[in-house]
Amino acid sequence: MANAVQELFPGVKFGIGPAIENGFYYDFDLPQNLTPRDLAEIEEKMQQIIEENVLFKKKVISKQEAKEIFKNQTYKLELINELPGKSVSFYESGNFVDLCKGPHVKSTKEIPRDSFKLTKIAGAYWRGSEKNPMLTRIYGVGFKNKRELDSHFKEQEEAEKRDHRKLGTTLDLFHIDENIGPGLVLWHPKGAILKKIVEDYAIEEYIKSGYLPVSTPHIAKLNLWRISGHTDFYKENMFPAMHLKEIAREENDDYQIKPMNCPFHIMIYKSDARSYRDLPLRYTELGTVYRYEKSGVLHGLARVRSFTQDDAHIFCTPEQLNNELVSVLKLTFKILKDFGFKNYDIYLSTRPEKYAGELKDWEKATKSLKYALEKAKLRYQIDPGEGVFYGPKIDIKIKDSIGRSWQCTTIQLDFNLPERFNISYVNAKGKKQGPFMIHRTLLGSLERFMGVLIEHYAGAFPLWLSPIQMWVIPVGSSHRKYVKEVGKKLRDLGFRMKVKDEAETVSKKIRDGEIQKIPYLLVAGDKEMRSNSIRIR
Repeated sequence: MANAVQELFPGVKFGIGPAIENGFYYDFDLPQNLTPRDLAEIEEKMQQIIEENVLFKKKVISKQEAKEIFKNQTYKLELINELPGKSVSFYESGNFVDLCKGPHVKSTKEIPRDSFKLTKIAGAYWRGSEKNPMLTRIYGVGFKNKRELDSHFKEQEEAEKRDHRKLGTTLDLFHIDENIGPGLVLWHPKGAILKKIVEDYAIEEYIKSGYLPVSTPHIAKLNLWRISGHTDFYKENMFPAMHLKEIAREENDDYQIKPMNCPFHIMIYKSDARSYRDLPLRYTELGTVYRYEKSGVLHGLARVRSFTQDDAHIFCTPEQLNNELVSVLKLTFKILKDFGFKNYDIYLSTRPEKYAGELKDWEKATKSLKYALEKAKLRYQIDPGEGVFYGPKIDIKIKDSIGRSWQCTTIQLDFNLPERFNISYVNAKGKKQGPFMIHRTLLGSLERFMGVLIEHYAGAFPLWLSPIQMWVIPVGSSHRKYVKEVGKKLRDLGFRMKVKDEAETVSKKIRDGEIQKIPYLLVAGDKEMRSNSIRIR
């Protein structure tokens, strides 16, 4: 693609062009703005290059030689200066040269014709910083053959129909208002009911599994986040601290809106002396947190600035750790199955290069996570070095009804916070000892989980989740009194229903009910009034 762009737009400067999870992209500094017509022209040129059977040739040269080759390419020079070592590798393909580690196919002829498509044009700051120039990013996808490419676009069409942002408007569930702020969700009545059903179900299951509900504030003194290390390691994701002169003068500190719930739960643990007999302690909270996400990455409910986590923290002894992890996994899959998810990808993320805590604790924690996964007879992949600095973790990506993966569940061990807050319990020998701490969020961000649910079911929720389970529709004005009586009986029985007695035709109400994806439409006319019944659609 970059070769084609070079031939069509002489003088172009190249950024980077990586493969990504769903295709690839390349960033260009171009002398003009591109249009969809330009994409078609670039694709045509790419097909020509394939037919020309251009060879890929790898070369390894000194950095100094590379700088000479790329002397007119500002962005490439910046990358060369940052690369480790004294030499760099690059590939030649015809008149095109690019930095690359490789490997590649031998020639362009090995790339099947019509197996790729350029999908969109976007703007992207160089290196992701607003201080740098804005480049033109071209996205594309590539497959083994045209059949796979066509299949991909059919899946994309289906995904577009299920887009939770569109369905959120169509079904009157939520919206995001720029006057309030990007990434801040306004739940409409139906959406709020759906959210409450999810929350009530989750909390009920957690309490049945021995969790103790807690509730914590939305703000805390900034010093709490200094102790936890968030001001050192997480500052770019936090909103600025609130500096109020009167409070700062009186209390000698600023306040911070919370990005996490963990420090609050630790302070509840620390509020009393703990014995090994008290453990395990399992605190759970539907805690709303606030994180500063750049506006460019915000996306419907999937990426927001204010969201609620079904957060829990388990404090346990080393001897209890294995059983606690097994219990968490069992609860996870029970809950996800109840919501209709049956397929998963599971990852065990191990110790990174930079880590906190003792090596023996890391080994014990990693073994415990492996034990729990194997005890639950789960297939998993090792994700080496992808644990966070304070502990290894299990990530579970659920697959929706059209096979897409979504990150929801995280089960994580933490050696950092217990040490930073100096928490302990008295063990069986009467000595103080630090507990193991498990962070665990099963649904993850409730906002994201709601987005996943909407797309998984394409808005047609099962009866127990539907915000409105049924409409009761009179055939004519003479049947209104009867349907109101039926509606009252249903409401008294606990159903979420609505009497649709507006002055509209029955066929219009039924069409509207189908668009709104109401599970049951109950219709009553003369026959139903005489037999004291209802017609169920």
